[in-house]
Amino acid sequence: MKSTNNDLTDKLWHFAKCYIESYQHDHGHLPVAELDEDWPSPCQQGLFTAQESAGQEPAQQILWQPVPADGNLCFNNIESALELELHPDIKSYFTAFHSDPLDAVCSEGQLSLLFSWNEDDFERLQENIIGHVLMKQRLKQRISIFFAVTDEEDLILSLDNETGAIWVEHVGREPHKKLADSMAEFVAGLTPHTQA
Repeated sequence: MKSTNNDLTDKLWHFAKCYIESYQHDHGHLPVAELDEDWPSPCQQGLFTAQESAGQEPAQQILWQPVPADGNLCFNNIESALELELHPDIKSYFTAFHSDPLDAVCSEGQLSLLFSWNEDDFERLQENIIGHVLMKQRLKQRISIFFAVTDEEDLILSLDNETGAIWVEHVGREPHKKLADSMAEFVAGLTPHTQA
């Protein structure tokens, strides 16, 4: 399995920086998420004070931005449980930083890049990856790992675990359209999408 880890991490951080700059340009502040006191994140950058809607009590919101993961994130437990080595690029992708999803545009349209919001979310992500891989094995399909969703409900973007290529696939089916030979190539071609 060919890895482009350093290049990929650099490209992910470059995209995240461009996303934040674009969001600030379009909205005048960092991205906003609803405050959930039971689901804190190192991404949180303080409370966001919005103007009140007509007669409605606004939900408390926070400003956020991607922040480096602390180095404790790893996939050893997944690889041990599945007796499968995950492609180095998918491990680099999901351990580069914590973030809310980052919206982007590629040649195929709009998508949301998935990341973990906090360490508990990373554990939940791993459980979802295990479920996805087990489904692929049960259906006797090649192993892929999802990393992005689209505005079509069952259409995801995934990395082929053997080759590292990026594909479009319907959940439960074989990937059907190749988008890039590597994650680094794919991320380099993305444009942030920060307008409502």
